[in-house]
Amino acid sequence: MHSQLEAKYSALRRHLHQLGRIAVAFSGGVDSTFLLKTAHDVLGECAIAITASSAAVPQQEQASATAFCRKEGIRQLIYEADLLNTHAFQTNPPDRCYHCKKTLFTGMKALAAAEGFPNLAEGSNTDDTRDYRPGMAAIQELMVCSPLLEAGLTKEEIRTLSRHLYLPTWNQPSAACLASRICYGEPITAEKLSMVEQAEASLTRLGLGQLRVRLHGSLARIEVLPKQFSLVLAHSQQITATLTQLGFSYVTLDLIGYRMGSLNQLLSSNL
Repeated sequence: MHSQLEAKYSALRRHLHQLGRIAVAFSGGVDSTFLLKTAHDVLGECAIAITASSAAVPQQEQASATAFCRKEGIRQLIYEADLLNTHAFQTNPPDRCYHCKKTLFTGMKALAAAEGFPNLAEGSNTDDTRDYRPGMAAIQELMVCSPLLEAGLTKEEIRTLSRHLYLPTWNQPSAACLASRICYGEPITAEKLSMVEQAEASLTRLGLGQLRVRLHGSLARIEVLPKQFSLVLAHSQQITATLTQLGFSYVTLDLIGYRMGSLNQLLSSNL
């Protein structure tokens, strides 16, 4: 570990120690796993996990998060979030992420406080400031801590530190809410979220890594890394059959490849 990264890691640990008692919004992804592990290493039982359960979170991610907490001996609370009955989430406006984070973190903060944990932390990193992320405003409004961001850690640095800590997530593909696969303005339903979840799970079973299945009406736009285009094409008939059975009318491969937040390209440039 080079000296600059070691300094950031030390700063993170000092900050967590100063917080004293902390609940980590824990999805089981790369960032929140590293944050939770570090917080628990520093604070022991004074660090717990709160995991959201909702239709927008893949069931496999929820199961992995629970398994990690059990393995590490970390206390985990489950926050049941009924996002589909939240109008500003269900109607899917361009600032949907703001309303989603506001709902989730308001509930998580209340749950944490009831259990004696005054601080709620989440796993944003410096890379998250380079994309359209309206949810960041909700995080600031609710005074949710972002220790990784405050330490100046990038995604790649978090992966490096995760590998140093022998975390299984160090090379795990980046994850995101299933609602991020649905075009802004298109209503979000449990059926659509399930279609996307099952479609991505079927592609993962074929050996594809970082991927997204974006939903445009009844069209599935598959994003994978360009180096894996050949694998998609080799299984094109199987993929088409599976996704059409799930309810997609058309199945396409995006020739640009995977990129974070590609649906944000549809928004006006002043957002």
